[in-house]
Amino acid sequence: MRYLPLTDADRGDMLAAIGASSIDDLFVDVPEEARLDGPIHGLPMHASEMAVEKHMRRLSKKNLAAADAAFFCGAGAYRHHVPASVDHIIQRGEFLTAYTPYQPEIAQGTLQMLFEFQSQVARLYGCAVANASMYDGSTACWEAVAMAGRVTKKKRVVLSGALHPHYAEVVKTMARFTEDEIAGAQPSLTPAPDVDGLIARIDESTSSVVVQYPDILGRLTDLRKVADAAHAKGALLIVVNTEPVALGAVKSPGEQGADIVVGEGQAIGVGLQFGGPYLGLFAVRDPKHVRQMPGRLCGETQDAEGKRGFVLTLSTREQHIRREKATSNICTNSGLCALAFSVHMTLLGEKGLRALAAENHRLACLAANRLASVPGVTVLNESFFNEFTLRLGTDAREVVRKLTDDHILAGVSLGRLFPDDADLADGLLVAVTETTTEEDIETLAAALKGVLA
Repeated sequence: MRYLPLTDADRGDMLAAIGASSIDDLFVDVPEEARLDGPIHGLPMHASEMAVEKHMRRLSKKNLAAADAAFFCGAGAYRHHVPASVDHIIQRGEFLTAYTPYQPEIAQGTLQMLFEFQSQVARLYGCAVANASMYDGSTACWEAVAMAGRVTKKKRVVLSGALHPHYAEVVKTMARFTEDEIAGAQPSLTPAPDVDGLIARIDESTSSVVVQYPDILGRLTDLRKVADAAHAKGALLIVVNTEPVALGAVKSPGEQGADIVVGEGQAIGVGLQFGGPYLGLFAVRDPKHVRQMPGRLCGETQDAEGKRGFVLTLSTREQHIRREKATSNICTNSGLCALAFSVHMTLLGEKGLRALAAENHRLACLAANRLASVPGVTVLNESFFNEFTLRLGTDAREVVRKLTDDHILAGVSLGRLFPDDADLADGLLVAVTETTTEEDIETLAAALKGVLA
């Protein structure tokens, strides 16, 4: 689409049509102190294309890219290798030109991909039915909470203290508009999650219990005890997974009694992408809940000639034109990211996913053992997949800043994730994937030894 600027005569005609004397009249409702008093200070009015390109390149050199450093950041966004074939396939015209499958007769390729995507997510999560993706993991988490409220007719939500704080904040923000009661908590720096403490907060008014697996500190636990406790009180268990590669090595949430499983699919096929766009995954264990699922569901059918075809099985008109009747008001299903996820998952296959998960865990164990040998460093976890928490005995935020100057992205400090909890300030969350080398691990260990000495 070409951009055609308006002339002064065009602007004059438009203002006259609405009865305004100037463009400034359009902003009279904005407080004067909030308006610009002229051009943005320090920003030139215009420059040539070449000058802008040079300026942007100079700015980009101030960044430290994940690929240019020893990289150990995680906390919900993971650096995995994405094969070049994924990018090649998602750019094929058959997919790009049929991006929104509202008209199935001209979007069979996209619909078939989403059907396969649903099958992959359902199997990965150990559930019966998955939808055709959500916007991202945090909003999928809220949609699961809202769905649990519709199913149970209750309004109290118990959040694990070890739930990703960004996910918890999304839930709390949305609950302001639905009047749900959110019973949150802070994480405890213990080798294993406080399952008994979580169970003690479940009561008869609870609609759902939300836990993360592996949790925000990288810890793994058996979910069946929490599932049994939630079901005994008539509540649903919602399990959040931010690292889908982990499910190639550990038992799925659905197998452990989770009613709704949601998560972030970024780790497979999508890449870090400067923080987005990502895609949410959503599945339910019991088919009876399928009509309360948010978003869209693709199904397989036959046409009048008996040929295989694909349709939007559950995507009522309310999703698009009657917001108050919709199960979800999220406007996109991140279709291109879902395609990337599905392509990568297909290339891996079950055997490849399990091998990838095994390599992640092997390197993480190697890193945990090496870093634990650094004086002043303690590994918190008694169990983990590819992410674990270190206790440094000093403010981890300062350690991260110092190591960044040496081109080492050492991880995510818990003080940044939980700025209001001083007890977590010395925690450092370290993620290791197949892109991490043994040299990277030695580099981090040596740097930590130097900083903590």
